This record gives sequence, C-alpha cells and structure tokens, in this order.
Amino acid sequence: MRMLGLIGGIAPESTIAYYRQLVEGYRQRDPGRYPRIVINSIEMTSMRHLVEAGDLAGLTKFLAAELAILAAAGAELGAFASNTPHLVFDAVARQSAMPLVSIVEVTAARVAHLGLRRVGLLGARFTMEAPFYPEVLGARGITVVTPPRDDRDEIHRIYFDELVHGDFRPESRAVLLGCIERLHARENVEAVILGGTELPLILDEDSASVPLLDTTRIHVAALLERAWV
Repeated sequence: MRMLGLIGGIAPESTIAYYRQLVEGYRQRDPGRYPRIVINSIEMTSMRHLVEAGDLAGLTKFLAAELAILAAAGAELGAFASNTPHLVFDAVARQSAMPLVSIVEVTAARVAHLGLRRVGLLGARFTMEAPFYPEVLGARGITVVTPPRDDRDEIHRIYFDELVHGDFRPESRAVLLGCIERLHARENVEAVILGGTELPLILDEDSASVPLLDTTRIHVAALLERAWV
C-alpha cells in the first residue's frame, strides 16, 4: 500500500474517525498488518478565516503548503479529511506533488452508482452554498438540493459551535434530523449527503426516513482502493 497523507484537524474529531476507519479497512484486507499514514493536523481557525473572507487564492496557497509537508514526509497519495477545502481542490491539486483523492468526486460516483437523481446536502455553510457539489454531481445528471436559509444557518451554527469541538448534543441531533426531514418532504430528495465529516459522528446513516450518505466512509473506501498496490 502506498503511504497515505491526510490533511486533518478540520476538525480533529473527524480526523480521528478517518484514522480509525483507514486502519480498520486496511486490516480487513490484510489481517494483522497496519497502514502507513502521515497526518498533518492543520490550524483550522486560520483556514476558516480564509474561507470566510472569500480569499480563495490565499486558501489555495495555505493548503498547498500543508500538502507539501505531507509529500516531504513521504506521502504518495493525499486527501483532505474534510469537505470545505474542496472549494479550491482543483487549484491545489495542480500544485500537489502527489495525486489527491477528492471526497466530492468519490461521493458523486457513489450517488451515481446507487442510481439516485435528486439528493440533499448538509454541511457547513461553505459547503452547502458553494458550487462544488452541484457542479460535480450535475455533470452526472444529479440534482443537489440544500435546506432553506434558516436551516442552513442553524446547521452551520451547530457545526462550528458544537461539532468541531467534539460536542455532540441530543437536542442538536434532533434539530439536524428535523432539517433533513423537512428537506425530504419539501424537495422530494432520494437521499441526503452528509457533506461535513463531523455529521456522521452525530447522525447514523439509518437515523432518518431518507438514506444518509456518509462522505467520510465513502472517502475512506476510495482511499484504500486507490492506495492499494
């Protein structure tokens, strides 16, 4: 297996989930052995400030430099353990010394494989309001629908005030499920993409009346597949 390099820390809780799932998945393929993984846990607040300022050039430069650290450490295949950095994925990938695996592309492939044509999207505001999911899935003939503004604001608040700090509250889980149920009822979506890697830590894939697609699990499966040689 090629050495994997992860940009983590966006946020730490989901980075831990990535590591655990990568180890588990590797050991299912090769019992008794462990994968070679390098994790660069970046300073999330600096990245968030660049995103909030709309400084995509600065964000690209920041993430490219963090990826270079992984490459220098010997990583041969890289990924962001988060959805938000995919705002500038293509620009960063062009500067990367190693191939990168996009969480958006592999999620789109999974949605298409399931035969879905209309899906909802939850995540941080940056992800729900950015074009990268609609563009990538739209190229496959799949429509992406996000919650209304009030629900997006509440999801974003829960995400950054609670989830990224490892604070998983039952009442917030109920709020998120309510947003999903309204999206399902109003927009007739066939499934909802959990487009934030903290969301699967508070929502089970079978916790709603509509299927929930765990982007962390989808991404990990693709990383293991592409890293295996």
